[in-house]
Amino acid sequence: MDPAGTRRVELVLPMRTLLLVAAAIGVIGAFRAIGDTFLIVFIGIFLGLVFEYPVRFVMGRTRLSRGLAATVTVLGTAVVVTVLFLLLLVPLVGSVRDFLQELPSIVEDLRESSGLAWLGDSGAAGNVQDGAEEVAVRVPDAISAVLGIAGSFFTIFLALFTILFICLFLLTDVANLKRSLASVLMPGQEERWLNVWERVTEAVSRWAIGVIVIATIAGTVQGTTAWLLGSSYAIALGVIAGLLDMIPNIGATISGFILVPTLWAEEGVGAALIMLVVILVYQQVENNILTPKIQGKAVNLSAFFIIVSVTLFGALLGVLGALTAVPLAATIQIFVQELTKAKREQVAEAKAALEASATST
Repeated sequence: MDPAGTRRVELVLPMRTLLLVAAAIGVIGAFRAIGDTFLIVFIGIFLGLVFEYPVRFVMGRTRLSRGLAATVTVLGTAVVVTVLFLLLLVPLVGSVRDFLQELPSIVEDLRESSGLAWLGDSGAAGNVQDGAEEVAVRVPDAISAVLGIAGSFFTIFLALFTILFICLFLLTDVANLKRSLASVLMPGQEERWLNVWERVTEAVSRWAIGVIVIATIAGTVQGTTAWLLGSSYAIALGVIAGLLDMIPNIGATISGFILVPTLWAEEGVGAALIMLVVILVYQQVENNILTPKIQGKAVNLSAFFIIVSVTLFGALLGVLGALTAVPLAATIQIFVQELTKAKREQVAEAKAALEASATST
């Protein structure tokens, strides 16, 4: 309290804290300034972690060196994806484009029938109609631009080339990177942090492979069901279901809100109910059989943290952030668990001592 009687509060911040805050602000600013480049590097590193276990599998089966196994795995996958892209891009993406262009008429049919009749002419019904019309205008135009090879082909090719070789060189040089990491670790710490590296790699790789397999199954099951029920947009609905299934927890729900009303508008209430049952049954099979068998415990996160991570990383990195939110959150969790391991062991020992003393008395 100063001589005038005014209470003064002084906040003392250590220099280290100020430097850390300044560094964090600088890193965020740098990411914003080089956003596209950072995204390319991030995708390359992420794919490197994804391919780590397939490369080890190839090495174990063929006895190839790491560099050659990485080259065969990555470039072989790139060739297969390119062939599928050339063969399936136009029919699959074209089907999605046609479906989105017809979306306003589908919503209008639902409003005129019993589907959205309960909304009447309310603002909610109008918002649904306006949203469908906006999607029908914006997204198909963007898809048509892609199908027409719009934009700079060289820029796209350069980005894909850079991503591919960042991934390849990371896989090839991973042994040297581990040795570099070990060289700056104190005795006794080397095994600890190399184990963290392995846990992160396993989590990302198993998660990514599992997501692709499960999304393919989801799209095939729901697209085939729509085809059997007579939908004209079966391919588009299968693609949409597969893509949305990659978004954890909420993707399947969003998919249901698209597929069921579409079947309702096209084929009536009976077809919509069948599609709803198929979606619900499939989700139970996926949650209780497919995911545990394919992914196991690659990522052990609660539903709350999954939703939070999808929201935060989606806001930071867009669609890519939402799709990679789970392995990113799992990576953070692994580091937090390792950093707090000693503290948690001390707390457990203290609690055990208190329980022992309470039992003895």
